[in-house]
Amino acid sequence: MELPAVNLKAIILVHWLLTVWGCMNHMFPASYAWGNFSVLAVGIWAIVQRDSLDAILMFLTGLLLTVLTDIIHVSVFYPPNSYLTDAKRFSIGMAIFSLLLKPLSCYLVYRMYRERGGEYTFNLDMESSSDIHFAHNGVTCAGQDRSAYEPIDQQDAPPQWPDSSKIAQHPY
Repeated sequence: MELPAVNLKAIILVHWLLTVWGCMNHMFPASYAWGNFSVLAVGIWAIVQRDSLDAILMFLTGLLLTVLTDIIHVSVFYPPNSYLTDAKRFSIGMAIFSLLLKPLSCYLVYRMYRERGGEYTFNLDMESSSDIHFAHNGVTCAGQDRSAYEPIDQQDAPPQWPDSSKIAQHPY
């Protein structure tokens, strides 16, 4: 089953609204708001620069990191039942709902990354890797496959000064 195309603006708007609602009652420390809103700001950068692979990859990475930090925030700062009011339940419920939507958002953003031309390969073959200086002591390389890389600095460059054996013709 193919998922419908979702606009990046819709993903950012939904997570912005859920983060605002999650921050309503000051149950979480400021790091929850700073982390989520800064990732959403990177998402706005990804909207503005539609061709930038860096922007969409940083947004995807930020979303993945906020999944981890949101789990930590919810588990550490969840109040006891006697302290919960309806507003606090709503606020923490929206934070949990945002956390549950983030894996789906990560998948959709990853699809957008692939549509923009991004490719992520995991290269375990150290012998054929052209980036061998990054693979020290059996450490695996992650990134784009550069096996078809052609160096451009070895071309025959034109001489900087004109050849003195050729005589210039007069313009008249």
